[in-house]
Amino acid sequence: MVNRLVVAAPASGSGKTTVATGLMAALRRAGSRVAPFKVGPDYIDPGYHSLATGKPGRNLDPVMVGENRIPGLFAHGSKGCDIAVVEGVMGLFDGRVDTAGVGSTAHVAKLINAPVLFVVDARGQSRSLAALLHGFRGYDPTVRLGGVILNQVGSERHEQVLRSACDEVGLDVLGVLPRDPQFSLPSRHLGLVTAAEHGSEAVRAVDAIAAAVAKHVDLDAVRRLASSVPAMAVAAWEPQVEPVTDEPLIAVAGGAAFTFGYAEHVEVLKAAGAAVAVVDPLNDEDLPPGTAGLVLPGGFPEQHAEALSANAKLREAVARFARSGAPVHAECGGLLYLARSLDGHPMCGVLDAEGFMTPKLTLGYRDAVASASSPLHPPGSRVTGHEFHRTQLSTPHSTPPAWHWRGVDSRPVAEGFVAGGVHASYLHTHPAGDPEAVARFVRACHPFVAGAADGTVFA
Repeated sequence: MVNRLVVAAPASGSGKTTVATGLMAALRRAGSRVAPFKVGPDYIDPGYHSLATGKPGRNLDPVMVGENRIPGLFAHGSKGCDIAVVEGVMGLFDGRVDTAGVGSTAHVAKLINAPVLFVVDARGQSRSLAALLHGFRGYDPTVRLGGVILNQVGSERHEQVLRSACDEVGLDVLGVLPRDPQFSLPSRHLGLVTAAEHGSEAVRAVDAIAAAVAKHVDLDAVRRLASSVPAMAVAAWEPQVEPVTDEPLIAVAGGAAFTFGYAEHVEVLKAAGAAVAVVDPLNDEDLPPGTAGLVLPGGFPEQHAEALSANAKLREAVARFARSGAPVHAECGGLLYLARSLDGHPMCGVLDAEGFMTPKLTLGYRDAVASASSPLHPPGSRVTGHEFHRTQLSTPHSTPPAWHWRGVDSRPVAEGFVAGGVHASYLHTHPAGDPEAVARFVRACHPFVAGAADGTVFA
């Protein structure tokens, strides 16, 4: 494996994304080829990682794909690089609820045998930092804390006291970031504003963070920490699917409104024999000629509802395509786009549902069972996916649901829609966790390659 380190913290809000993104960008500008990763199901941070490194931001999520695939996915995303920076999730030991840290930053650090660079928000503490570091290092000695980044440091005197606290427990300080509001990324109701939406402002923010890290962090010490673990011979993950021969064209929604997708999705689609074209529902007025399948990933359509609605030509084209029986895979934001309306703005009208914003956050992993045959799954298929949204749909199911699972109160939940060739759901899934589902979707496109639907039923 490539030289590597994991950026972790005691809790969310400590500055992991700022430090990890800044490190990626600063190392790249200093001549390193940097592979960017994010622990967990998050889609937003990897967009900033991609800006920082010029490479696709990738996720390492043992819950979604299985821990046995993590080393291979890491090796796959690290090809051609000399250092990998992995941003953690939440606090170091925070994983899936009701498990012993499964899917946590610590779990992933152990799976790829990487040292941890610990980011601490130093506001409101001095020598107590020693106790905090001692506790985290001792809680699981198999996780190696290799150094500390002090964030939000108020003064030179504050820095001296904090450094002394780190000396007490024998942990090196690799960087000290002062309090400065410009070292931040824009946020909204589900976290950060995506890099694609924020455009030049996202570039400016990454530039500012990179300059701060280059000035205040010892990059040579970071490189030494990343190279302090032995190399590991791990076979890089590759999608093991049988490709079709007719190369169906699959349109994948992109642009500012649909940014929630994993890099491996397009890779598996292509490995299964598909050609892929990006369509921007904010700007493009038709699907690409010859489209035989449509993928509508997640994103923030609620932030662009008026503009999406105004593009009536594409909405009508999507509705016609879905009515033809051709395969459509919609997740979360894509589900909302297929509804009758979103916050009162007309959408595609494929699904008998209306979407609207709520103050409630729906968040968590789900162990789901496919309820009906669809272009993605035969009935009874099991997946682990993730929900992350503040919208709801205001209609009972008039079609078979996509999934069943048990809620946190053990009550049965029916979620999503299967209608003709449409599989639409709030549930995000990772293609590396079930590449055969992606291959099944590509095979389902075969009858529509020439644009002639035949009423295919998915067995």
